[in-house]
Amino acid sequence: MIKQELGLKQQQKLSPLQIQTIKLIELPVQELEQRIRKELEENPVLDDGPSERSEDGGDDDTPRDVSLSEINEDDPIPSYKLKVNNYGKDERPEYNTFSVKQSFTQSLMEQLGFRNLNERQRQIAAFLIGSLDDDGYLRRDLESLVDDLAFRANIETDAEELEELLFVIQEFEPAGVGARDLRECLLIQLELMQQSPEVKNAIKILTDYFQEFANKHFHKIMSKLGLSEDEMRAAMAKIVKLNPSPGGQVDDSYDDQAQQIIPDFLLELLDGELRLSMPRFSIPEIRVNKKYAEMLMDKGSTDREKKEAEVFVKQKMDSAKWFVEALKQRHNTLQSTMQAIVDYQHEYFMDGDETHLRPMVLKDIAEITHFDISTISRVVNSKYIETHFGIFPLKYFFSEGLENQDGEEVSTRELKKVLQECVDNENKHKPLTDDQLVTEMEKRGYKVARRTIAKYRDQLGIAKARLRKEL
Repeated sequence: MIKQELGLKQQQKLSPLQIQTIKLIELPVQELEQRIRKELEENPVLDDGPSERSEDGGDDDTPRDVSLSEINEDDPIPSYKLKVNNYGKDERPEYNTFSVKQSFTQSLMEQLGFRNLNERQRQIAAFLIGSLDDDGYLRRDLESLVDDLAFRANIETDAEELEELLFVIQEFEPAGVGARDLRECLLIQLELMQQSPEVKNAIKILTDYFQEFANKHFHKIMSKLGLSEDEMRAAMAKIVKLNPSPGGQVDDSYDDQAQQIIPDFLLELLDGELRLSMPRFSIPEIRVNKKYAEMLMDKGSTDREKKEAEVFVKQKMDSAKWFVEALKQRHNTLQSTMQAIVDYQHEYFMDGDETHLRPMVLKDIAEITHFDISTISRVVNSKYIETHFGIFPLKYFFSEGLENQDGEEVSTRELKKVLQECVDNENKHKPLTDDQLVTEMEKRGYKVARRTIAKYRDQLGIAKARLRKEL
């Protein structure tokens, strides 16, 4: 038996403009400019030429509907309407420049070229160099590399031959490259130094007592090796100066622009007042490329072809208008959201003192701007602001809050700063445990649970008391 039921279902469908706006809001300024250039290239109806002059002599900044009948007007077409530029109104050449630097792999391959190796050895060594990670380590075991060489390069070898060539690479600069773990990396660097007593002691420590060294059991090491406290301290001084990440010394980036942060907002303190702006932001106005449209309209020889041309041009015009309107809505949304953040954190933005940061979550700004929390999240993500005391990601200003002993709400950012100060000022010979840090925080007016101290300590990258101990 077939049973029919009638029901209502509420479903929200986003318009093309809303979808476009959501996507643009998520983009930081660098990606936004790329997106604009891509749209200019793909949509011949969209042009970023100079503004049209309105009849009253002013700039016509409002996108207007252009009917297909206007395309066949006989008025002269300015030259700027006949092309689509790849850049916006502000090309900002200082951000388009980049310098080519020698990559990490290139540096090693160049050094390989100076070694007296046959072609087979050179190919194997080059394969090993290509297997190093960004820190300069060979993380994979030699047996698996033997198989890779057989399958990928048709070279039959064994782990012994690979290790011999790996030792050749370990003689390259920067010192420590080609190591298979941290201990080997540090030992390579020590063995390349002049073998003074403190260097020899450092080698003994890392060779025989690396685990004890990692756990900072210094007195145990001193007892085993018969070292005095001064001798241990001298050996330690050599070790702590070594580079645990040799691959990080050579820049493997070819494009500074990809690594460069371009702030989306600029906050200035002028005459005691905060002024927010979105510098170098340009929205291309919608312009109909009449030459292109005429070409399409004249191309059709039949009524059907002309109708198809009209539909195509209409689609491109609609797409252009949606894109420009989405850009404007993005600008207004970002401006309103950032202004709300500045107003909410006004005391902090005046001097940059972290203790003045108020607890603030996405909901607080959503209530002020009347935007959805999801919209605020999209604005905050991957955006930066330049202030008179530094450049910060917008996420930096958001944090949960706790109450201090006076019942006042303070941000987790403030608590972390005070915790860091407690650790910085501790006796490094007897570092504070988490329980002792709780006591220290209470002395400063902050009542924080031990588990919270442990969580914040981990987030700040502060080791446990035992690992912070120094001689």
